Amino acid sequence: MKKHEKLNILITGSSSGIGKALREHYEKKGDTVIGISLTDDDYNCDVSDKGALKEIFSNIANKYGHIDILVNCAGFGLSGAIELIPENQIQKEYDVNVLGTVYAIQLALPIMSEKAKIINISSACALFPLPFRAYYCSSKAAVSMLSDCLRMELCKTKIQSTAICPCDIKTNFTKNRQKDYQTNERYKDAIRLSAERIDSREDKRMSVEKAVKIMTKIINKKKLKPQYVMGARNKFLYQVQKFFPKSLVLKVMTKLFYIDK
Repeated sequence: MKKHEKLNILITGSSSGIGKALREHYEKKGDTVIGISLTDDDYNCDVSDKGALKEIFSNIANKYGHIDILVNCAGFGLSGAIELIPENQIQKEYDVNVLGTVYAIQLALPIMSEKAKIINISSACALFPLPFRAYYCSSKAAVSMLSDCLRMELCKTKIQSTAICPCDIKTNFTKNRQKDYQTNERYKDAIRLSAERIDSREDKRMSVEKAVKIMTKIINKKKLKPQYVMGARNKFLYQVQKFFPKSLVLKVMTKLFYIDK
């Protein structure tokens, strides 16, 4: 049996949810896992604070020498109406989900090994628009596009980049999502009811164990595709929607997820 080659794996958002589960998986394999999270990790900081992140990466370079795999997993959800969510919440959503990913990539690349991998955790929400999830959907769509562009820019190197778009997973992500239910006469109860409809699908979410098995199988591939969509239903819908006018796709998604009574 071929001996496992020990890797240096950096995971942002590794103190909870799927990031924590990925950390535990690779630690059991004997890899060196370096975690960056707000709290309870090897390094604690907000990934949108580039100054603090820069100091951490300098420390990582001195202590570990290089990074073999970067998993950008830090992020959070935000629900509410485009019109009504306060600017500071919008800014924070993009700062963490998008700029946090950008900063980690910028700081990791100079210390990545020759055949390193950059794994950007996007979301199925990057593929399908949802009412009252605009800022989360668009932030994750930005992560997916960023990953594609990065892949093109690294074409003359052996470093690979991919985006993984998970389906709903049984973690505390939904519970921890920032929910802004303020409304007006335009939306009435639709913001709250629509959010509750999506959040109520607990029994249909993928187990953490299955999600980790799928993700690690992807990460371990010798040659990565630009994007991976998780969940049979999401894979099917993602392919099917390509054959229909966008107006019809939006109409169907509105019918399914805009709930006002």
